[in-house]
Amino acid sequence: MRSLIKYTLAILVLAMGVACKETKNNTESEQPQTVDNVTAKEILGNPDYLAISYGGYRTNTRDNQPTLDELKDDMKILHAMGVRIVRTYNVHLAQASNLLRAIEDMKKEDPEFEMYVMLGAWIDCKNAFTELEPDHNAESERNTKEIETAVKLANQYPEIVKVLAVGNEAMIRWATSYYVQPSVILKWVNHLQDLKKSGKLSKDLWITSSDDFASWGGGEDSYHTEDLEKLIKAVDYISMHTYPYHNTHYNPEFWRVPAEEAELSDMDKIDAAMARAVDFAKNQYKAVTDYMKSLGVNKPVHIGETGWATISDGHYGPKGSMATDEYKEAAYYQQMREWTNAEGISCFYFEAFDEPWKDAHNSKGSENHFGLIKVDGQAKYALWDLVDQGVFEGLTRNGNPITKTFDGNESEMMEEVLVPPPAD
Repeated sequence: MRSLIKYTLAILVLAMGVACKETKNNTESEQPQTVDNVTAKEILGNPDYLAISYGGYRTNTRDNQPTLDELKDDMKILHAMGVRIVRTYNVHLAQASNLLRAIEDMKKEDPEFEMYVMLGAWIDCKNAFTELEPDHNAESERNTKEIETAVKLANQYPEIVKVLAVGNEAMIRWATSYYVQPSVILKWVNHLQDLKKSGKLSKDLWITSSDDFASWGGGEDSYHTEDLEKLIKAVDYISMHTYPYHNTHYNPEFWRVPAEEAELSDMDKIDAAMARAVDFAKNQYKAVTDYMKSLGVNKPVHIGETGWATISDGHYGPKGSMATDEYKEAAYYQQMREWTNAEGISCFYFEAFDEPWKDAHNSKGSENHFGLIKVDGQAKYALWDLVDQGVFEGLTRNGNPITKTFDGNESEMMEEVLVPPPAD
């Protein structure tokens, strides 16, 4: 399996090499055609435009916003990986607007530099993240400002912002501190679509909401509401999340080693479990598309988030589902890229870089370790082949060159790989 991952990663890099499209020569008689003319319709589902979820935070608090130079360093790294569209999550912090400015600067320096943005507008309920009881039937007054700012940025940077996402996991009920009813998301999606119709937003800008597969009708019937049906018809495409990683704890039947595999080698057990994890994600994707089609709707469905953490001292680590290490992340990343690229599905893989603020009080919390690259610039096992190929030559993060974790010692890395537990 290790050699297979290396081989397939090499194939993926070859495919990435054609990602940057050439611009057409300008003539007096025809409209100039540049990379800026590319639309969401052309980007999403196109394997030449790899997608990724991005946060540039380097410390355990978002009070420390990444600088323009840090954002540019990150975009150079992602561009070298073949990434051409990044997903952000809110506009009330400076990172989103600064990222757009950084990309604009980079495009001015190099007109053929391509990087686009799926701009997220954060949506939550009344009293979210306060000492008061969240009111899931009313929305935060701040949502209006968030949408207004997102619209302003989309109009300020139309050559960069290609998608607006209303909310992130804002309808799923396990988001107990902030979730809203689908009617709230529908209200804002309709508002943005109306702005497009009136010419106040680009007609080519795609509008969606990015949420758990269950929120899009792929899970419990209780989510199958009239407002969800209207929302599915209102968005330009569905952006769904799927996390087999989390389900190794919450829904572990697919993960544990079945009796018929008990005599396999440890590596074969791990590889079989990872294959089942990818199938788990495929099944959730199919459940969403099947529900959508049952409504008489046929529009694109893309993956707004999926990922695999590399450190956990909780549910997913040595005392839990034993799902967490760099080998499994590499296997999941590669197999998900292969499947989605082949099927014309954009996968905003979660995520580009580790973000220590996500579980600020526990450095070993899994939420801090979903990145393909560590905070200090060490590329995890999933990207070792890219390091070998010199893809990151001359690039730095926090002043550090992009090197391999474990100093490139595969045997040392493999010592941390855990075998999934047996089925009950």
